[in-house]
Amino acid sequence: MRFGFVVPNGDAADIAEMAEVAEATGWDALFVWEGLYGVDAWVALGVAAVRTTSLRLGTMLTPISRRKPWELAGQVATVDRLSAGRVTLSVGLGAIDSGFAEFGEECDRRTRAELMDESLEIIRQLWTQETASFTGKHYTVRPSDFPSIKHVVQQPHPPVWCVGALDSPKSMARALRWNGLIPQVIASDGARQATLEELTRAMPSIRVAVGDTHFDIVVEGNHDEHSAAAWFEAGATWWVESLWEAVTAPDPVAASLDRLREGPPLVT
Repeated sequence: MRFGFVVPNGDAADIAEMAEVAEATGWDALFVWEGLYGVDAWVALGVAAVRTTSLRLGTMLTPISRRKPWELAGQVATVDRLSAGRVTLSVGLGAIDSGFAEFGEECDRRTRAELMDESLEIIRQLWTQETASFTGKHYTVRPSDFPSIKHVVQQPHPPVWCVGALDSPKSMARALRWNGLIPQVIASDGARQATLEELTRAMPSIRVAVGDTHFDIVVEGNHDEHSAAAWFEAGATWWVESLWEAVTAPDPVAASLDRLREGPPLVT
């Protein structure tokens, strides 16, 4: 099992400092969330990339339906090059209660799923092909010979972790086409992370679907409330420590640095 930390709050310079501390104290990755307005996730990750040498960096997560796929592809590729191949893109539909309606973003779940599917295919082409060509319901891309730096370090492309609802075959089929699953369940009051028992029940079918291919199972939690070891036994490959209560704390950056300096949870 590998261990990451998702930053609850902080500016780009704070995130770079957290990345240095995380690398020095044994964490495997640092993640940032991508909001509608505020600190730019990819600028912050770029700064963190040049301040570290081995730490993986990424989002947890990018609400891809509100991003132009070609812009996102370029941002991820840029950080991939800056970091010498240490970036991971995590994607999902996004939580609409984070300001989607207020900023005029698409709120319909089905439409956001369509946008995600089309965006991921365009991004894959931009990372892996000389030219991209796509015609969909929402996006049309024609081949262009405009010069650009488009290569990525990681081959065939940076890992993509995708939210998959364990109770939705269509959502799971999407996630299983990529490199990792962030397991969720659709509840009456919205999406939530799958429980340990729900993931355990789903793992046999996931293993059959991915075969011998390396495929990450990514769970998030607070080590004071959940056992990373139990998730590892269930099949999780990544534990992402969250400290969301620090968002409204007097000094969320200090709280995050204190937790990072303690090091990742122990799994024996």
